[in-house]
Amino acid sequence: MTDILRGAMISASLIIAIGAQNLFVLKQGLLKNHIFFVAAICFFCDFALMTIGIWGVGSFISRYSIITNSLAIFGALFLLWYGFNAFKSAVRGDSSMQVDSAEQRKSSLTKVILSTIAVTLLNPHVYLDTVVIVGGIAGTFSTEQKWAFLIGAVCVSFIWFFGIGYGARLLTPLFRQKRMWVILDSVVGLVMFYIAYRLIVYVICGQ
Repeated sequence: MTDILRGAMISASLIIAIGAQNLFVLKQGLLKNHIFFVAAICFFCDFALMTIGIWGVGSFISRYSIITNSLAIFGALFLLWYGFNAFKSAVRGDSSMQVDSAEQRKSSLTKVILSTIAVTLLNPHVYLDTVVIVGGIAGTFSTEQKWAFLIGAVCVSFIWFFGIGYGARLLTPLFRQKRMWVILDSVVGLVMFYIAYRLIVYVICGQ
């Protein structure tokens, strides 16, 4: 039980923060846009990456700068593109009409799935958190302890992503206001640009 709680606390400290992935899930939840698939993909990616990290691959990846730098470059480009679109949406101020739109809820599942995968896997921070940090912490554990640690970590991931995905609808009355969508889109854009900036700094300066 101690190792399960340890895994849960470490996972919570890493996942419960304002970031590209969480803001993406929140926005899809507000738009009621294939929420199950969005949350499930985020959870499955966490599960897969944490499993990989806990069983030793994290230390391997961290040794090769060419891998981490390549991830950082592609991730920065994607985040800059996504941030630009968020700012464009904020300037146009047209997101507020989408909250109750049946057409928006029926938007392409393929597009939503690809966007979710991209915002999750093209952000190197997810590898740092799930593979390197979680994997590094569990590196000295016994096999039994690793399984318990993984159970605690992925349980938090499951609760968090499905919680914010489906819980976002409670904020729907607030986000019927056009101003709130402008604020959300602006925050999304700023976060995406900031993370992209940190990735560029990482590639150039190695930190």
